[in-house]
Amino acid sequence: MSLCIIAAGKTVALGVATFTLAWTHSVEHTRWEEDWKVTPSGLQVVEARIEGSGAGMEPPEGAVLRDGWWIYAPRVNVQPRVILAASGATGDGWTLCTAKGCLELGKAAGGTISLEPCDAAGSSPPR
Repeated sequence: MSLCIIAAGKTVALGVATFTLAWTHSVEHTRWEEDWKVTPSGLQVVEARIEGSGAGMEPPEGAVLRDGWWIYAPRVNVQPRVILAASGATGDGWTLCTAKGCLELGKAAGGTISLEPCDAAGSSPPR
């Protein structure tokens, strides 16, 4: 399996099994990070981290505070895709990191960005 990034009618396939999606909260200016796994049935969030807390960002029950980060395992079903909106209004977009490096996504205003599992050629599996 690979991770496909689909934006502006173009698809980029990354041959990875895991990735981290990170961003800064637009109001609290607090860093969030999520570790994801690419599976044939979709994308599964494995762990999330919030640097601090704030309005509307309370860590869920069971979260552990470690070195200033609230760490927890989200209780979310496998997602067929993750859609990111690119408003350009937050100053930053998302950072997607793999073992091979990091990409900046959605920093400027534009259409949506879709993350989904695919084969190495960039084709999504049948659903």
